[in-house]
Formats: sequence, structure tokens, C-alpha cells
Amino acid sequence: MNELNPPTSEVFEPPAWLGNRHFQSVLPSLPLRRTPVERRAQPVIAASRQLVLDCGGGARLMGWYAEPPASEVPKPQRLAVLLHGWEGSSESLYVLSVAQLLHERGFAVMRLNLRDHGGSHGLNEGLFHSCRIAEVVGAIARLQSLFPAARLSLAGFSLGGNFVLRVGARAVAAGIRIVRIVAVCPVLDPATTLAALETGPAMYRYYFLFKWRRSLRAKRAAWPAAYDFSELLGERSLTAMTERMILKYTEFPDLASYLRGYAITGDALAGLQVPARIITSHDDPMILARDLDRIAKPASLELTVTTRGGHCGYMDALRGPSWIDR
Repeated sequence: MNELNPPTSEVFEPPAWLGNRHFQSVLPSLPLRRTPVERRAQPVIAASRQLVLDCGGGARLMGWYAEPPASEVPKPQRLAVLLHGWEGSSESLYVLSVAQLLHERGFAVMRLNLRDHGGSHGLNEGLFHSCRIAEVVGAIARLQSLFPAARLSLAGFSLGGNFVLRVGARAVAAGIRIVRIVAVCPVLDPATTLAALETGPAMYRYYFLFKWRRSLRAKRAAWPAAYDFSELLGERSLTAMTERMILKYTEFPDLASYLRGYAITGDALAGLQVPARIITSHDDPMILARDLDRIAKPASLELTVTTRGGHCGYMDALRGPSWIDR
């Protein structure tokens, strides 16, 4: 680890009955939590309006923008852009939960959707894949042009955390001014994560297979002349589906090249100048903390590695903001 910024180990200690890493990983997205989370988040939901952003190159991304309550607006205004994980959306419970807390504290909040997420399958004909970083950089640049006086912060979860760190590494070259980035359990080495999903508890694999197949059907419905997906939908593993998708619908020559394309290991973060913080846990079943040894660690990057927390969990109670929200 870089001596300039060794990992901090802030304590997250959930109650014993919440300590299991798999329970932590699934609890934030359980349907039984939707009603109480949406009830608590009603102010930010009610304040939100849809924004479709021109990202350049013909790409568009959609999200939901909420001004803070008039009595809470600071000078200069603060704008937090939140990015969900793979097959999540701007309506994911973990996104709504932190969005409400930020909104209460005077932030304008943009809950951004990646391509083909959050019901946006009809916006772009091209299929989502995780190397589409240019359009996310373009979306952030567009937000800066729409709100030039705002102090811009980014926060992302899982794949969204991976994206916001890659945006940060490109921010200076793109002319984007970002004051802070927080990445919660970001995907570090996609090959490691894919292997963990394939060999770990089957519930994770089935969950992502179900959600990805549902998303592909929505894409086919939006662009029936462009997509069939019959063979893709018939695959039984995430690895096989990903490889078939890459070979048929992208320019990558093989699966390994694609996975390397969005890894943040090696020198991918070497040019990061934006103050950034990675928060992840030793017991994450999908993102292995050992891969932190393989990322560049510029002075701008702070690492917080907790003993517990699961994957984007950090739940210390069933109700109210989570530890990671706070």
C-alpha cells in the first residue's frame, strides 16, 4: 500500500443478527424495504424531474434531478450525482436512501441511469456494456454546463463506483471540475468479480441472470429490428452470456480484452487528481479486497476497508439511513 495514503479502517459494527456478509449484501435491495424507503425518500422523489442528457457522440443518458428545499440551498450550490450498480437504477433503494439524506442536507441530487438501465432502453440503439465510459464522462460534463456554479460530487455503488472513479481519472482532460468522489465497493478487477459470481452462492448468479435477461427483453422490445437475443437469453452462466454478447455486439476480440477494458487495477487510476475515497469491506462476496493491492494509489485517493459490510451493505438497522449513507 502507498505510504502516502494507507487504508483507514473505520469501524462498522452491525448488530450480531445483521452481521452475516450475505445478509448485508442482499438486505439493501430486498422488496420488503421498498415501501419504508420510498416513504422516507418522498421529499426527494417529489422534487425530482427527469433530465435527458446529451452526452456527445449521439449518446443520451437519463436521470432524475432534484433541487434541494429552498430553505436549505447553500451558496455555492452543491450537486451530488449518484450512480447505481449493474442492473440497478435511479430507483434502487440504496440510491434513494442516500439521495434523501443528501437532499435533506442541502444538496441538489442527480440520480443518473447508465445506458439501458432505469427504463431507458429506447434512448440509444447500441447495447450497454461496461466499457462505455465516454458517455458517462459526457453526461457529467453536460451537467456541469447546465449547473456551472454548482460544486460537483460523484458517488457510485459497485459498477457505478467503478464508473465514477474512471470519470475522475478523466476529469481534468475533459475539463470537468469535481470536488469529491466516493466509490462504495467498486468493481476493481471485473475478471475477479465474474469468477466470484460464478463460483459463489448461486443466489447472486440467479439474481443477475434474471435481471439481465429482463433488461435484454426490454431492449429487444424497444429495438425489435436490431436485436433478437434468442441465443444470448439461452445461456446459463454469466460468463457465457457476457462472452456471447461481447463477441456479437462489440468490437472486443475476446472476453478477456473486454474485462480488462473497464478494470481499475494497474495504472487506470494513476492520473486521478480529484479527491476520492473507496469504501469497501473484507467480507464482500463479489469484490475481493485483495485486489486493492493492484490499483494505483495517487495521493488524491483514500481507502477505507472495513471488516464487515458485505457488498454495498453497511446496514446497521432495518429502518432509516444506513451507515454508508451517513
